[in-house]
Amino acid sequence: MNRSSRISCQRAYLLHSRPYRNTSLIIDVFTPDHGRIGLVARGARVARSRWAAVLQPFQPLLLSWQGRGELKTLTAAECDGAPRWLQGNALISGLYSNEILLRLLQREDPHPGLLRYYENLLTELDPDSQQSQAPAPDIEYSLRRFEKQLLQELGYGLLLDRDARSDSPVEAESRYFYYVDEGPVLCLSATASGFIVKGSTLLALAGDRPLDSEARRESKQLMRLALRRHLGDRPVHSRRLYRSSTI
Repeated sequence: MNRSSRISCQRAYLLHSRPYRNTSLIIDVFTPDHGRIGLVARGARVARSRWAAVLQPFQPLLLSWQGRGELKTLTAAECDGAPRWLQGNALISGLYSNEILLRLLQREDPHPGLLRYYENLLTELDPDSQQSQAPAPDIEYSLRRFEKQLLQELGYGLLLDRDARSDSPVEAESRYFYYVDEGPVLCLSATASGFIVKGSTLLALAGDRPLDSEARRESKQLMRLALRRHLGDRPVHSRRLYRSSTI
């Protein structure tokens, strides 16, 4: 899409940045009304740049830009709320969510619902946003739910609660072959090969319910299988940061 634009004070999150020429950055940002946008932040790498402390991942932003083509020019940037200081596995999970958004979102394709899901994920990953008496965030549960929501928003939603061929409700104690392009199919052979998942795992994912240890393992395998179809064979670099990663 090639639009002439002059946009003011659009809510945004930084997904990725890279150096551009001697003093600037190219940034990819996620916005509610314009989707993923590429912007040139001129002078952002010079000493005392007014944007250096603002253009940070997980920071709610207000951005303004102008220009034509795929890369527009950033004209203003300010914080739109308190920063989120993610650490450890939460930080890696945040970087992972940014990476898959960057790779799956098309430029200038709005997904305001997905932005809300992303903000919810960041809130759950940030311990400072939790109430003092709240339990520690369940990062695996939050990630699996976000991955499911991401696929739904992009039109690749997973069938989880009905058998793809018989249209019968999924039964918690049964096991199912899962075909990404089709859905779950009841497994009738004890020696069958392929990706097999328990019905209780599918139902927990469908209902956004907490996952037990078996469901955590199966749901991670299922989401990796589903996302690989759209991410391709190129590795997800953020997964390498944590050996026993939840992602």
